[in-house]
Amino acid sequence: MKILFLGDVMGRAGRRAITENLPRLRRDWRLDFVVVNGENATSGMGLSGAHAKALLDAGADCLTLGDHAFDQKDMLQFIESEPRIIRPLNFSRAAPGKGARLLSAQNGRKVLVTQVLGQVFMKRPFDDPFSAVDAVLKTHPLGGQASAIIVDIHCEATSEKMAMGHWCDGRASLVVGTHTHVPTADAMVLKGGTGYLTDAGMCGDYNSIIGMDKVEPLRRFITGMPKDRFTPAASEATLAGVYVETDDRSGKATRIAMVRGGGLLQAAAP
Repeated sequence: MKILFLGDVMGRAGRRAITENLPRLRRDWRLDFVVVNGENATSGMGLSGAHAKALLDAGADCLTLGDHAFDQKDMLQFIESEPRIIRPLNFSRAAPGKGARLLSAQNGRKVLVTQVLGQVFMKRPFDDPFSAVDAVLKTHPLGGQASAIIVDIHCEATSEKMAMGHWCDGRASLVVGTHTHVPTADAMVLKGGTGYLTDAGMCGDYNSIIGMDKVEPLRRFITGMPKDRFTPAASEATLAGVYVETDDRSGKATRIAMVRGGGLLQAAAP
């Protein structure tokens, strides 16, 4: 299978990068399945139902969220009616939606997508991400009903993301980090056959401070005093993520490549 994962969509610039480029990428790269992390797509904080629909209509097969999953209050209801949106697996048990789902790819095969929140340096403690993912992977062995498995590890610490990659090695097709909005350069296929990237980066304007207009973050760093709200940067966005090819029988990764395009970051397509 040919799978594309795109990192955190940041504000209007990130949404525009998806809607203007994803239909072409699906066609030109003959993609079977596309996952987009959309948790910052609405004003940099959460995802609204309307913006979720726009990303899905552009060609995403699945949207993952994160610690800002329900910052936009209409997502509390919208997620119940839209199975292609995945909230964190180890979020509150009272949270609506699901943290793992089997979804259909373009070629008719099933893909399991799950997302988990890390614990290190996060603003509030979440349930153990490793036992949460382990339970899902034991229920859905790779190469069985799930032809491919994608794990989105949404957290701050690179060490925790790498630990999750090795924890899932041989049991998932791809483990990819999100949340920091800074793309890493360590795309690899681990020894057990799992594709891994510490952070996919963001789909947003990189002439910014992790997607936000530079003025207010700079003021706060320099003076320690807030003045205005953070607002997403709105110039040309870079599309950032990772491309993976998997073996049809085993579901394991056979190839992985970072994706960068447009804006300030440039790299060759896979």
